[in-house]
Amino acid sequence: MTQDGREFFVLPTQTETDVHFPPFYLDATLKNWGQAQFGPDGNVYTKDGKPWIGGHPFPDPQDGFETIADITLSWGRHDQDIFAIPTHALDTEGEIQYEYHFVWAQQQCTGMVHPDSPQPYLENLDHLTRYQSVWFTSPNDVKGTAFMNEWHYDQAKYPELFGYLPAFKRVRRFSTNQRFEPLVAGINVFLSEAWAAGDPMLTWGNWKIIHRGPYLGAMHHNWLPQNDNWSFPLTGGPKGQTYYYVGRSLIPEVLILEGEPTGYPRAPLSKRRIYLDARNIEYPQAISFDRRGEIWKSFEPGFSQCKTDPSLAKYWIKGDVTSEGSQPSSGGDHEVLASDGRPDWMWNWVISNDIQSKRVTRFWQAEHCKGGWKSLYDKEDPYDFISQYLTTSAMRRLGT
Repeated sequence: MTQDGREFFVLPTQTETDVHFPPFYLDATLKNWGQAQFGPDGNVYTKDGKPWIGGHPFPDPQDGFETIADITLSWGRHDQDIFAIPTHALDTEGEIQYEYHFVWAQQQCTGMVHPDSPQPYLENLDHLTRYQSVWFTSPNDVKGTAFMNEWHYDQAKYPELFGYLPAFKRVRRFSTNQRFEPLVAGINVFLSEAWAAGDPMLTWGNWKIIHRGPYLGAMHHNWLPQNDNWSFPLTGGPKGQTYYYVGRSLIPEVLILEGEPTGYPRAPLSKRRIYLDARNIEYPQAISFDRRGEIWKSFEPGFSQCKTDPSLAKYWIKGDVTSEGSQPSSGGDHEVLASDGRPDWMWNWVISNDIQSKRVTRFWQAEHCKGGWKSLYDKEDPYDFISQYLTTSAMRRLGT
């Protein structure tokens, strides 16, 4: 970090459990504790053999397979998410080479936790884990480009992956190895890297916990609603704009998990190492290794409860830090609430750093992105949501 001029600040350690979870997901984790088991096929089931019913199946994971199950079966830890995401890809000189805006949407089909959802499964869809789509809204040459995943509940099956290319006006099915390629030109983000668990967990193998210990990670107070479009100040790199200037704090214990892409013989990586906060089994960092066993990419996020603490605003004030759209604010009191009035929780930013090529792609969850899309959680009827955003016909409609 010192060689690239990157800076961050250290926040006080967060000791309260509920600030690390969406409230309904935490409720389900506590309610369903002890009810999960692995079936003969390696998938997670309840004690009576049904698909998982919500929350962490293994809140205190003891081995690699219990750990990867916690982060694979529910990515965003809401039943439904739609994220507005401005993205910048930087070249080796630290200049912004590409700017994209895209929308990421996902809908759980099993393990649903919101009291307004048809818990714990969507009717006739308990054979699926989730639907997930991404579509680009800017610039014009990629606007309408979209990808859609249907994830089977059976984690040994590959997702059905479809793409829509506006230039050809058609939807096509993609091969499984498309999961290890950039979504569009210039960025270095792969579907396989989503949530550090972008592939079904049984299409990988040899999951094992290799270490436990303390770690500095960005697991709380990473939401800056007082800034323009929830943007972040920048720091480091050749031009001082490569990384987000954010806070980290001491994580008392991380589980370091390793797995190998055993189901992908042509995968360009040999293994992934995932650092997981033992408090909420969420990752402050994931590192991919190339086929020679050398470090290739770092995928690093920040998370936060959707509630600001004005007393911590002083940490973001730094006069020589540039910004996406505004200088860091002195703070304020803001919050996004779940339907029962408790503060919600979400991811805030990601830095995808190709260590070998020295190219960085960074993106953040914004209040809105180009095209008029806004970030929302658990706001729509799930069946309508699937129809609007998570089918091949929806891809065509969104691409026009």
